[in-house]
Amino acid sequence: MGAAGVSSVSSPTTSDAPRARLVGSVLIGAACLSVSAILVKLAGVDASTTAFLRCALAVVAMLPFVLWERRRLGALSPRASLWSVAAGVALGMDYAAWTASIYDVGAGISTVLINVQVIVLPALALIVDREAIPRRFVVAAPMLLGGVVLVGGIGSHNAVGDDPVRGTVLGLLAGIGYGSYLYLTRRGSRGRHTLLLQPLLVSTSVAAVTTAAVSPATGGLSFADISPASWVDLVLLAVLSQVVAWVFINHASVRLPPTTTAGLLLTQPVLALGLSAAILDEYPSALQWCGAVVVLVGVAVANRIVRAAAPVA
Repeated sequence: MGAAGVSSVSSPTTSDAPRARLVGSVLIGAACLSVSAILVKLAGVDASTTAFLRCALAVVAMLPFVLWERRRLGALSPRASLWSVAAGVALGMDYAAWTASIYDVGAGISTVLINVQVIVLPALALIVDREAIPRRFVVAAPMLLGGVVLVGGIGSHNAVGDDPVRGTVLGLLAGIGYGSYLYLTRRGSRGRHTLLLQPLLVSTSVAAVTTAAVSPATGGLSFADISPASWVDLVLLAVLSQVVAWVFINHASVRLPPTTTAGLLLTQPVLALGLSAAILDEYPSALQWCGAVVVLVGVAVANRIVRAAAPVA
């Protein structure tokens, strides 16, 4: 799943690394995130356990590399650690809601829904940093809301998943948690952009604790009946969609303008829809396809991927 920032957080210039390399880094991360919903479904493990293991297995995979980074570049500061803890709580809530939404609304659609996270960032910037909301955000809001209604399968007789309406609500809640994670991560990255793995380890560890804490609401954690094939899918989920994806995205997102990162990450839901149809035989209805397109257009407008008017004072 992607990362974007807000304009109040200054981004370093791209002179330290070629822009093409940074763009490629975000696209690699987006591609890794796009397979996460498919791996969740292929694993066939309950939502709570999947969300927890995605984080817990990622922590195990990262630990040797984190120790290497600490020896080479120094330890994470207490201030940055606190930001990473807060970000981890938001990420854990995101994973708990999003993983459940996959079974209710389908892998491809759930990935589209969670990408409304990018509109959460301007709202947080207004509330926390007192930044004006751009006019493009106001223009995009009706498109986003209308697209979400269509994506949720309302009015469709062949919606993907067990409960499209509940899945839509969970997907949107996940998007709020996801947007909060992105905002907190970017704020915590101020001042020192060389550390990648230590902040990710802290936030992922806290996310694991958070998913475990909320798991009783959806049946608790269960490890007894996980097959060897499912363990392989879960390890791939942790390594590709948690470790690799976030290392690539976080490396580039603090060096690129936030709107550039947001635009590049729009490739994630597009890839997820196509992969879900090809691998899982999930074919959304025509209305849901239209809704997905409307959501993506709305996200693009909200993040200045499509040119819009000047900000509202």
